[in-house]
Amino acid sequence: MPLDVRGVRIAASTFGSPADPAVLLIAGGASSMDWWEPEFCAPLASAGRFVIRYDHRDTGESVSYPPGRPGYTGDDLLADAAGVLDALGVASAHVVGISMGGAIAQLLAIREPAMVRTLTLISTSGGAGDPDLPMGDVASVPEPDWTDQAAVVDYAVASQRAAAAPSRPFDEAAVREVATVAVGRTASPESAEKNHHAAEGGEGWRPKLPDITAPTLVLHGTEDPMFPLAHGEALAREIPGARLVPLPNTGHEFPRANWPLVLRELIPHTA
Repeated sequence: MPLDVRGVRIAASTFGSPADPAVLLIAGGASSMDWWEPEFCAPLASAGRFVIRYDHRDTGESVSYPPGRPGYTGDDLLADAAGVLDALGVASAHVVGISMGGAIAQLLAIREPAMVRTLTLISTSGGAGDPDLPMGDVASVPEPDWTDQAAVVDYAVASQRAAAAPSRPFDEAAVREVATVAVGRTASPESAEKNHHAAEGGEGWRPKLPDITAPTLVLHGTEDPMFPLAHGEALAREIPGARLVPLPNTGHEFPRANWPLVLRELIPHTA
């Protein structure tokens, strides 16, 4: 469904009853809501949650900008998350963010604590690039012909493979299925890939992590090549009362094989 979020078109979809407690799912950088697959959202809804997912700007059916020229900042992406809740009439939600979405979730918990009932952080960091939290290495994938949809899907699959754990067989069929949907729904896949990285960001927030009051669950892959496990350990250490659950044989990814474990943790955490 299209939402008017502060005068900007943001696409969203929901699962379950609006009468139930809301769970807001925030996708990673360059990712549409399609990467929160319906088969993952449905068990949450069946457990009595009103599940909300949405397309970031430049992804899916949300507003699109020219490649390399985002008409927004990182603070706008943060405001969009809050704006989606406002547009749906939701005063507060259990907030779940992965990668860049996890950064947005942390900032939302810091700046708008009344909106965040609980916090779940997946494959993310609160201090990426700090001397004690260096970034890892993810193999780069050559840019495709952005006008060739099949080539863009191949690029998305190759990018996911590069970020996956080497110890687990890569589920190419599943990733290709989602990538095909995501690319097909996105007006400019080149903008989706480039503009989140090009958007101007604000100052680091790691010193404010102790200010987070929402009960926090940290889920982090043991083989994350982008944010090594130390990033998740730091979040769990620096957010008061946070709990870390390592995801074995997992890279910077959200594979279907992990859904049972994630749901076993997420459903009681959001109860």
